[in-house]
Amino acid sequence: MARRVVPGVSPVTRVDMMKARKKPNIIEIDMEKLADVLRRAEAALDAKDYETLKAFVDSHAYLAELLADKEMSLARLRKIVFGARTEKTAAVIGRGKDSEPSQPPGAAESAGSPTDVPEKEASAEAEPKPKRPGHGRNGAKAYHGAERIPVGHSTLQAGDPCPGCTKGTVYRMASPAVLVRVTGHAPLQAKVYELERLRCNLCGTIFTAETPKGVGSAKYDATAASMIGLLKYGTGMPFNRFGGLQGHLGIPLSASTQWDIIRKQVPSFEPIHAALVYLAGQGELLHNDDTPAKILSLMGKRAEQAAAARQAATADSGQKDGPERRGLFTTGIISVYEGHRIALFFSGRKHAGENLKDVLARRVAELGAPIQMCDALSRNLPGELETIVANCLAHGRRQFVDVVAYFPEACEYVLDALKVVYHNDALAQERNLSPEERLAFHQAESGPTMQTLHAWLGRQLDERLVEPNSSLGKAIGYMLRHWPELTLFLRQAGAPLDNNLCERALKKAILHRKNSLFFKTENGARVGDIYMSLIHTCELCGANPFDYLTELQRHATEAALKPRAWLPWNYRQTLAAVSPSPAVAAG
Repeated sequence: MARRVVPGVSPVTRVDMMKARKKPNIIEIDMEKLADVLRRAEAALDAKDYETLKAFVDSHAYLAELLADKEMSLARLRKIVFGARTEKTAAVIGRGKDSEPSQPPGAAESAGSPTDVPEKEASAEAEPKPKRPGHGRNGAKAYHGAERIPVGHSTLQAGDPCPGCTKGTVYRMASPAVLVRVTGHAPLQAKVYELERLRCNLCGTIFTAETPKGVGSAKYDATAASMIGLLKYGTGMPFNRFGGLQGHLGIPLSASTQWDIIRKQVPSFEPIHAALVYLAGQGELLHNDDTPAKILSLMGKRAEQAAAARQAATADSGQKDGPERRGLFTTGIISVYEGHRIALFFSGRKHAGENLKDVLARRVAELGAPIQMCDALSRNLPGELETIVANCLAHGRRQFVDVVAYFPEACEYVLDALKVVYHNDALAQERNLSPEERLAFHQAESGPTMQTLHAWLGRQLDERLVEPNSSLGKAIGYMLRHWPELTLFLRQAGAPLDNNLCERALKKAILHRKNSLFFKTENGARVGDIYMSLIHTCELCGANPFDYLTELQRHATEAALKPRAWLPWNYRQTLAAVSPSPAVAAG
């Protein structure tokens, strides 16, 4: 378990103090005297030691102010020092269950009256809320991937006389009794076929038994590549770790073999990936964001040698070369196309805006500009290509979450206002409103709240109620600078509130980086991006990624000819219309 550390106090010091178990000599010291001590220490200590001492003194002063506050509870002090586990408003501002929230701006106007809600919806809201999913045991229906084994009665059949009352007849009930039994086995299983061999003792001819029907000639089936790819790029399982697990279970599989298996199947996926990239460019809404990446071939000495070679080639051609970009990124793009969500990942030197530009370059001109949701960084924009830009409201909210410990009242006011907006958006989702209905609902219910909040934010800076260079002033300045983009949901149908959808998608890449640490080459990064794109698109569309990857391998020829008929949301209909083809071996 990770050990929590009080700011400014090293773990070693804390451990030593705990071992000594001696009560420290507590003294009272004036802050001006302490500041004078710091000034003398600055002349005697080097810069690094002075900064450490100053950080300790500032932490002590901050904690002393918190402890001096009579209204400060121990729970709230713990959240301020160690941070809240979530960014929910109640957790951030330390509001108890019984305490009333402050009146958010425009709450009275946005609350709505019972007459504003149709009778059907009002009665539905009055009913008790159903139990949230995910709480309780999984029923038999949840095991849709399990093998179903019908078991007949050993002594009775439908129509037989009842052995109990001897007068009636028994009939078959619509729902059988169910038993669920779960067993464990290796993710990759193996079968060893021992083919009998006979040899003539005179001529020496050997006669080997025929391979059983349905057994392919290749060692690794298509399902093997699907399982390895899903574990590696879907759940972050490194090759070495998976190989170790397989070895413990008696079915060894080296890391290099795993790479060979999944690499050879990429040509089966490339036509589908290209189709997804094209359709993503036609989407009506696109989310994009970046996360750091590591590609060894673009780092260290190899990257320096490649840069030197490019500079030499540029010098020979007489052209001027710009500064060499050193950053590496994985871009996540989520496109909403005709109600379907498409996930794309791109790893390399390009920023999110440059990758989005490559996707939108395929867009049909007649469609017009799509909505783009991103944070306020300029590198997220697709250059000269036009988009209707919306900025992430969660990013603006987080600016106040980070400083709530220093400005609790002001931050609570802002967070409660934004809570109204998110509550209204949840209501719109529950009522399954269309984009136009959702827009009208937000304009009526969230518009007054945001208008009042905007006036309040502007007044804080205009009337010098907040220092512009303070952390709160910077948070307010961020909101005001990007206000049109942060409130696009009040003017544009279909505009989301935040970029959380893309940030959740990037967790795939972050999980892979956390466990596998890096890609070795650019080709390895490309393979990972293709697998990750297909897997997460399946998850967003409710498809089974393991089944989808397997069927793409088994129908690689058909998918290459008509890739749009083999997308995650329609491949099952295509499978039902075509005759099953023999399994294509992964080897």
